[in-house]
Amino acid sequence: MNDKSTQAAGATLLDERAGDAALEAPNYDNDFDAIIVGAGLAGSAAALTMAQRGLEPLLIERGKYPGAKNVFGGVLYTPTIRELTDLDSAPFERYIGEKRFSMLSHDDETAVSLKPGDWHREPHNDSYTVFRGDFDEWFAEQAVEAGATLVTETTVTDLVREGGGIVGVQTDRPDGEIRAPYVVLAEGGNSLVSEGADLKAREDRTNIAVAAKEVLEFPENDEAIEDRFRLVGDAGVSYHYFGEGAVGEAYGGGFIYTNDDTVSVGVAYSLDDAATKRQSPEETLNLFKSHPAVAPLLKDARTVEYSAKTIPEGGAETMPDLVHDGAVIVGDAAGLVLNNGVHLEGTNMAVESGYYAGDTIAKAAENGKTGASALQSYPERLENSYVVQNLERYAWLTERVEEDRDLLFEQLPRAIADASTEYFRMDRSPKATHAKAAKQRIFETLGGWKGATKLALRYRKLVR
Repeated sequence: MNDKSTQAAGATLLDERAGDAALEAPNYDNDFDAIIVGAGLAGSAAALTMAQRGLEPLLIERGKYPGAKNVFGGVLYTPTIRELTDLDSAPFERYIGEKRFSMLSHDDETAVSLKPGDWHREPHNDSYTVFRGDFDEWFAEQAVEAGATLVTETTVTDLVREGGGIVGVQTDRPDGEIRAPYVVLAEGGNSLVSEGADLKAREDRTNIAVAAKEVLEFPENDEAIEDRFRLVGDAGVSYHYFGEGAVGEAYGGGFIYTNDDTVSVGVAYSLDDAATKRQSPEETLNLFKSHPAVAPLLKDARTVEYSAKTIPEGGAETMPDLVHDGAVIVGDAAGLVLNNGVHLEGTNMAVESGYYAGDTIAKAAENGKTGASALQSYPERLENSYVVQNLERYAWLTERVEEDRDLLFEQLPRAIADASTEYFRMDRSPKATHAKAAKQRIFETLGGWKGATKLALRYRKLVR
């Protein structure tokens, strides 16, 4: 089923439910067991889970089709999706067969590449590049086939309250109030409905990253991606870059992901840095693309898409209350994003939260209860899952890295590049001389053994 047929089926079903006057004054009150605001990964996971439990959820999407409004880097992590539905027809681009982490100074690169053989065997570590417009549409279709109703090009403008509880949503459709026993807020990081209803506070800019991405094609070279990234078959790569060569003086990094016949390249860094250091996303991305270590990978590429978005990075400490009388918050709207440089995750957390929310609502519906107490197992299960455990594990890291940003992103990349140059220098001096000079360069930057030990202790939690 394509996006047009999905929209048409949803609209037809709603019109049938509303009666002959549907187009003039639709009324869908209590025709559905739940309303999901947003047909992204979290929303579709919730809808699919509820439909599989025998409920009839209504999935409302403001875009022309699910994923039309989503901006994505893009590696999708699929362990929970694999549990919910068959992935044989999923629109994957490539699986991730290599991860590469690079520290960039002004014109140097020091990189570590990881290519475990297991990643080349199914299910490929459940890591794939996708286009969200394609994948989100497909995932929403799985929910529709299971029994959900999808309505697109409809914006939820407010929540409907009665007796202190949330009993539905207000939309921009004619006479567009829709009531249902449960509401799932899966509206993404730009949570206007949740914020407007005072269910969550507006994020401080210090807890938000700004990201800019381009999709590039190679019109004159059909083999460019395979040749430059050393790829065979459906294998792809995930390259991550840090240091002043990636995002200048900002706190963040750059990335390159390979798709089937395009590459996604972008930067993500602190919104506060974008404001105070006057680094526009477009300028930062262009500088990253021109770095000597990056430019050859993108030579002769043509931009076919440009997009930008904000990413919540407050972690566990800034998560809002996830449960209210008649409503739950999931995915990016709940701040469920892990972006610490080493682990860049959010898609898997969104799906996990949608699954737990949908399952919790299905169980509450069996007992005919809608209050917050009946939905409390959702945040409890989420807290006991990897989602909140991972957020809590790395809650300290962002603050620590911010304190050490000059050392980690400017001084140390330069020192490592200088030390590497010295260690492998070819001249008539003995190797021991070069090794001593290289070690001295690193230790000067770290402040000797004492400074190195302090730095190791500050980041020991990464390996505990």
